[in-house]
Amino acid sequence: MLNRADKCQSTGDTSQGFASMFSSRQSRKSASRAEDDSAMADGEGYRNPTEVQMSQLVLPYHTNQRGELSVGQLLKWIDTTACLSAERHAGCPCVTASMDDIYFEHTISVGHVVNIKAKVNRAFNSSMEVGIQVASEDLCSEKQWSVCKALATFVAHREFSKVKLKQTIPRTEEEKTEHSVAAERRRMRLVYADTIKDLLANCAVQDDLESRDCSRMVPAEKTRVESVKLVLPPHANHQGNTFGGQIMAWMENVATIAASRLCRAHPTLKAIEMFHFRGPSQVGDRLVLKAIVNNAFKHSMEVGVCVEAYRQEAETRRRHINSAFMTFVVLDADDQPQLLPWIRPQPGDGERRYRAASARKKIRLDRKYIVSCKQAEMPLSVPWDPSNQVYLSYNNVSSLKMLVAKDNWVLSSEINQVRLYTLEDDKYLSFHMEMLVHVDTAQAFLLLSDLRRRPEWDKHYRSVELVQQVDEDDAIYHVITSALCGDAKPQDFVILASRRKPCDNGDPYVIALRSVTLPTHGEMPEYRRGETLCSGFCFWREGDQLTKVSYYNQATSGFLSYLTTNVAGLSSEFYNTFKACEEFLLDNRNDLAPSLQTL
Repeated sequence: MLNRADKCQSTGDTSQGFASMFSSRQSRKSASRAEDDSAMADGEGYRNPTEVQMSQLVLPYHTNQRGELSVGQLLKWIDTTACLSAERHAGCPCVTASMDDIYFEHTISVGHVVNIKAKVNRAFNSSMEVGIQVASEDLCSEKQWSVCKALATFVAHREFSKVKLKQTIPRTEEEKTEHSVAAERRRMRLVYADTIKDLLANCAVQDDLESRDCSRMVPAEKTRVESVKLVLPPHANHQGNTFGGQIMAWMENVATIAASRLCRAHPTLKAIEMFHFRGPSQVGDRLVLKAIVNNAFKHSMEVGVCVEAYRQEAETRRRHINSAFMTFVVLDADDQPQLLPWIRPQPGDGERRYRAASARKKIRLDRKYIVSCKQAEMPLSVPWDPSNQVYLSYNNVSSLKMLVAKDNWVLSSEINQVRLYTLEDDKYLSFHMEMLVHVDTAQAFLLLSDLRRRPEWDKHYRSVELVQQVDEDDAIYHVITSALCGDAKPQDFVILASRRKPCDNGDPYVIALRSVTLPTHGEMPEYRRGETLCSGFCFWREGDQLTKVSYYNQATSGFLSYLTTNVAGLSSEFYNTFKACEEFLLDNRNDLAPSLQTL
């Protein structure tokens, strides 16, 4: 299904000793969580009300030349399953607005079963994010493989009335995490086109055309493909709109032909870059699909695909429906990527596409590495670069939101209504402090979002320098703190601070902090370079002039001894610092009143 994208209407292991230290502590559980657990105990397995599952047996007519499931067919199944999930939540027809990056981890053979599961992660005004998981199953060996994960945006559509979607209610930890992070992903989607445009304009691409072996070059024009499709009723939904999955399947077909003309073999699609449907298509439309290889790297190639629509043959102006970039490889008998010929672009637009493909490859690697990987797989400090700033900001905020959404926080202590919680997982020990403050929520957010004011209440912060104001919501600071646990040298940090206002009622204000590296601020001999993986503040409005202020920190090894000393009750540093924060907020609650109107 197909429509225009919805616009924004407002995107070292802990020791076993820790387990014994906290095993007897009281776990923070909400009433609804307790009800869920009792329901589970009664044998009533919970299932998300929007969840839809599809299982398909791969038959020969579903496959490509390699005897594997055609990715185009898989995309149609994915789109159908996701759409049914979206319509189950919306209660009305829905159309595909966009699809995020898809990375295909495994191919699927004839006789295997494809299992697709989709559910709505979060609903906004008239759009919703649907999460999709795809796995393959060998019925003979009972083995299963993860094939890909996808995120799609659908828009609810009624012919004669405007749609206002009901909110989803997350119940499990996974659902709470996806619900929280969906708002940050939506923010990234809404600025995606402008972000790519800016990055391509500012990203320096090395021109290696002159140094390449001309004997192995293939003119790009030899890979060009153009194909026209007439949209018939089987290609559309009950409203006459073309299925988004059908268009994606046609795009994959022409892209595969273009890739085959370069390599003279049967290529395998490995990735599809995030794309948006820019306009609707209906039964009776003629869709013109154009594809060409933009650039060939050592083991992969990028193919650009464009889709345009027109109604009558006499029409001279065509509607731009969609554009996408697909990455192909050619695999040998051992499933290893083969070397590819170079591409020789045509002067003008061909050279522009060639250089843009090189820039997109770098951006794609940044996005896959920073956005898609697990938090534990990232180094503590990631290099800051204009080409990855959007994704680092996304990762900064989403990592904090995922930490907040954890269910197994344990209450460690409570002093004068200041609560200290801890959380143990496989690799990290985290802590969370919480208190109620009689101050406006937006004002508390403003006061604490400027790290330059933190030395006013946190005695550990000796000085804070604003290094770069990236944009309205992101800034980079150089922080110098006191030495911890008898260290001879004070510590310094280079920290990215990302702040976010609520996306919807019930969402918190967020200030997320993580370490980055800058070439202008390397390690200095007088300081020991510290790093923070994930920390920050969340602010919830509890009433008029009443705010729940929560601070979270995922402890790194250099901070661990200091943390355990406080958790064990051998020090009151955490409590004293947090109470100083409360006094700072109360003393300055009237300072920024004129600025609150901007939030």
